[in-house]
Amino acid sequence: MRIGFVGLGTMGVKMAVRLLNAGHDLVVHNRTRSKEEPLVALGARRAATPAECAAQRDMVITMVADTPDLEAVVLGEDGVVHGLEPGAVLVDMSTVSPAATRRMAEEVERRGARMLDAPVSGGSEGAQKGTLSVMVGGPEEALERARPLLDVLGRTVTHVGGSGAGQVAKAVNQVIIAGTYASVAEGMALAMKAGVDQEALLQALSGGAAASWVLANRARNMLRGEYPLGFRTRLHRKDLGIALAEARERGVSMPVAAFVEQVEAGLVGRGYGDEDVSNVARVVRELAGIDD
Repeated sequence: MRIGFVGLGTMGVKMAVRLLNAGHDLVVHNRTRSKEEPLVALGARRAATPAECAAQRDMVITMVADTPDLEAVVLGEDGVVHGLEPGAVLVDMSTVSPAATRRMAEEVERRGARMLDAPVSGGSEGAQKGTLSVMVGGPEEALERARPLLDVLGRTVTHVGGSGAGQVAKAVNQVIIAGTYASVAEGMALAMKAGVDQEALLQALSGGAAASWVLANRARNMLRGEYPLGFRTRLHRKDLGIALAEARERGVSMPVAAFVEQVEAGLVGRGYGDEDVSNVARVVRELAGIDD
């Protein structure tokens, strides 16, 4: 399949590599042009602009950091819409505002193309292994065309509704894991202060109702006070901002998500925004007197 890929950050570059390894014809573009070079070494071609990246492509994937970035990449002067062929599908895998997604989808459709919002969960590990969970909003027929591509990137690909629904699903995901990160951090701090056998504790918890991806993959980091990058705290904070804005519009109270968003805002302000989001444990450990 002829694919254009715009956005080669921590997640995007790993996803693009998987598509290349699967044999797809890939053209790439990134705002920081040097990030294109590793993909070119693997066989991709470079495009000077997002519009050029979209030209003569069956599918175009965008994977950027925030709503303003996506609006610039898609609708800007040299944006994707100016290169999209009639009948092409734009698959946005960023995490952005549902309302902005719906506006962009309308503009893409005016150009004779279709747009899917397909944000993902699973972090950089999932992007590398192809085990992401993909939450898709948009036309079902466009999803069926994109499914072979998405199956390379994700273990599960689920259609959750019309345009913007994928972004709402991702917002729900981020709300749920926000509380999980915070509660696992608090539990690990209590275990440390009480002096229980930590490995035995993790084994016991993994077999019961407390079992979760966060417990299995991040609890040991929290116990060590180390937060190697999987998903950046500043990006999770951004995602919670999107979720909280959607909740305000819908009249939904989310006190746990609001609390974690404030904790993450403090971490970003202290210079820890590029650590893994499990660094919410940093604040819990400090409050417990484990760390200075």
